[in-house]
Amino acid sequence: MPQEIIAMAADHGGYELKAFLRQTLEAQGVSVLDLGTDGPQSVDYPDFADAMADAIREGRAGKGVLICGTGIGISIAANRHPELRAALVHDAFGARLARQHNDANVIVFGGRTIGTEVAKDCLALFLSTEFEGGRHARRVAKMSGAAR
Repeated sequence: MPQEIIAMAADHGGYELKAFLRQTLEAQGVSVLDLGTDGPQSVDYPDFADAMADAIREGRAGKGVLICGTGIGISIAANRHPELRAALVHDAFGARLARQHNDANVIVFGGRTIGTEVAKDCLALFLSTEFEGGRHARRVAKMSGAAR
């Protein structure tokens, strides 16, 4: 089975954390699709949520990482797309449960609200945790519109 590609995108508030996490993943041999931004100049976070949705929908990536200043705005923008289940995470517990119970395919961080080491640990947990299915599958299906 080919290795899953992880898409990453951030606005200016998350640019530095995105660069750190990208370097961390690539050092581990993970393939990263960088959707921008490429610098600290002010940009609009909805554009990067849209790019993430395109990448997941088109199969260019299996999971993603989104970052803005607080993580809130980009989470709202991401979850408007039916192919994204984006979870704003602040700790390891949230990262694990986002995958186990919600089958989140995008982890979201606040570049100004989380430390690099905590984000690194959360991302590792997120990528290594499987969806439990079972009672959670019905709920995820409802979020995806499949069980309405």
